[in-house]
Amino acid sequence: MPIQFFFPSINITLGNRRKLKEFIDNIFRSEGKNLFSLAIIFCTDEYLLTINKQFLQHDYYTDIITFNLAKPSAYIEGEIYISIERIKENALVNKVSVTNELHRIIFHGVLHLCGFKDKKRSEKATMTTMENKYLDRYFSLF
Repeated sequence: MPIQFFFPSINITLGNRRKLKEFIDNIFRSEGKNLFSLAIIFCTDEYLLTINKQFLQHDYYTDIITFNLAKPSAYIEGEIYISIERIKENALVNKVSVTNELHRIIFHGVLHLCGFKDKKRSEKATMTTMENKYLDRYFSLF
């Protein structure tokens, strides 16, 4: 499977990895995209802040940064960086489990690679709808 998870210096449980990889691949197919490779890197706030500054010129914490490394209209080739500290804080603020928030943000990054945006209010609404759709589908499998 062309999806890999990386946990450099991060201690977090990510259960059912094989099923999650299959589900992510199915999201791409459902959205009419072909996946070549995807790396999902779970990291600290500081690590993601460094990436945010270096590549996006943003000096603030974020929960996720998604890079599409493929040429336009080619297969999906991407990297998703996720701050576990932001995930835990977001889960508290939104009164959801860390597991739910972690999967929501993974699907968020996948949706970005499928072409979904979230800068405008209408785009955010669509993104949230799509995240919820895939969260419901994923957790209904268990």
